[in-house]
Amino acid sequence: MSTQKLELTWFNKDKHLKVEPRILIKREDLSVKRAPDNLLEEGIYDNILIHGDNLLALRALENKYSGKIKCIYIDPPYNTGSAFEHYDDNVEHSIWLSLMRERLVILKNLLSDDGSIWISIDDDERDYLKVLCDEVFGRQNFVTSIIWQKKGSRSNDAKWFSDNHDYILIYAKNKMNFKINKLSRGDGIPKGYSNPDNDPRGPWTSTIMSAKSGSDSLLYEIEIPSGRKVLPPSGRFWSCNKQTFEKWKKEGRIWFGSKGDSAPRKKTFLSEVQDGLVPLTVWLRDEVGDNQEAKHEVKVFNSTDVFATPKPERLIQRILTIATNEGDIVLDSFLGSGTTAAVAHKMKRRWIGIELGNHIYTHCKIRIDAVINNNDKGGISELYEWNGGGGYQFYELAPTLIKTDCFGEPIINKEYNPEMLASAIALHEGFTYSPESSKFWKQSKSTENSYLFVTTTCVTLNLIKEIESEMSEDEFLIIACKSFEKQVLNYSNKIKIKKIPQLILGKCVFDKDDYSLNIVNPPKYEDEEEEECYE
Repeated sequence: MSTQKLELTWFNKDKHLKVEPRILIKREDLSVKRAPDNLLEEGIYDNILIHGDNLLALRALENKYSGKIKCIYIDPPYNTGSAFEHYDDNVEHSIWLSLMRERLVILKNLLSDDGSIWISIDDDERDYLKVLCDEVFGRQNFVTSIIWQKKGSRSNDAKWFSDNHDYILIYAKNKMNFKINKLSRGDGIPKGYSNPDNDPRGPWTSTIMSAKSGSDSLLYEIEIPSGRKVLPPSGRFWSCNKQTFEKWKKEGRIWFGSKGDSAPRKKTFLSEVQDGLVPLTVWLRDEVGDNQEAKHEVKVFNSTDVFATPKPERLIQRILTIATNEGDIVLDSFLGSGTTAAVAHKMKRRWIGIELGNHIYTHCKIRIDAVINNNDKGGISELYEWNGGGGYQFYELAPTLIKTDCFGEPIINKEYNPEMLASAIALHEGFTYSPESSKFWKQSKSTENSYLFVTTTCVTLNLIKEIESEMSEDEFLIIACKSFEKQVLNYSNKIKIKKIPQLILGKCVFDKDDYSLNIVNPPKYEDEEEEECYE
């Protein structure tokens, strides 16, 4: 029997990237805090802004945030070949698919079990991305595809058709657990509801009472107020049996038209229907904005350097309204001009934004700072009565942990101090770096009784004896070090010695800063001092 399966394939699909998990370096000078005038008290400073390659940054987040993100929105480069100033969008097709897959796998891990991911995409890559997402998230977790009207004008210079829409693909981590929030009905009476007979129960709408299929019990005559007797249309059935019909009629739920001579229709009262509206799959610019509206929003913060395809705040607000509640964590790993973070902040959601380019300083930070300081009056500010408040922590992605010396040998990057090294090794080994002040060797923790201690000094037998004397019977410790005395290797069955950097070599690719999907001035670090080599 054949084991072949239906799948999307491309060059080098079977080669998965081994991405280095890097630590994040907090920049206190760029982080912002302000009194919580308008925000939830809990977690108001948990927001995170990260500068660095987003694939590397996602790996950095994976250990701490797996299963915690309620909603992910991304607007990746579409691989159209257009010459964007902020993104090199002309990535070879197979590379684009490979790099998108690596990101999607991590993003899936980050989603909570009731979370969802929303991906903006255009015609060129929509179908490929759909099949790729089916593989990563499971076809059964596909929710729907939204059509968004991104512009209202016609491009008469287009060769074939004027391109006026993009798509938003929606996948759930687990569709059985995914619940949406319905949209507000707004003020007044919704379209389709009225009260022509002055029913005291208020406005209502009516629906036909026939169905395509049914049984003989659904075929019967109905006498209407004018005296005429009617049957369902040819080939159809009534939607209820006669007993139910008489019950509805007695309750005043049947409408025969203003003159009492029309086929029966069932009345549904506005006061009885579910709260809110189920979202449609076509979102028009009048409802959620378009690219032009988004450009005006961005110009407020940077009038000389505007993105070609920013997303309007009303579009992101619609997504977060449906997919999240106050206090939930929202992630955008292609933050661009900062729209997702700005909207999430105003809506009292916690957020994580990742951006590689210099516009994290010229666009994202300036925009979010304006939101916090109540200097942003545009977008959805008025709708949410925004008055400022909150904050975020700014992080730079750390440089690679392992460099190569002039002999071609792997060495620990000189930019890493002991604390950074301990934190990085913990991240590689799946431990959480959280030093205990009472016991120096309880540096990082995995399970309740499993610890990791990283040191750059030589591990001696006396040190092992000292540590073991403090350990309880059910505790286990890994010591990662550069050197050690031979007699410590088998001294204790509760302590295992591992050498660095050998401990982590081969687990990932080091010294790679750019994964090419989003090519924008890769982060630069100060040059290392030249290493001296001796014959």
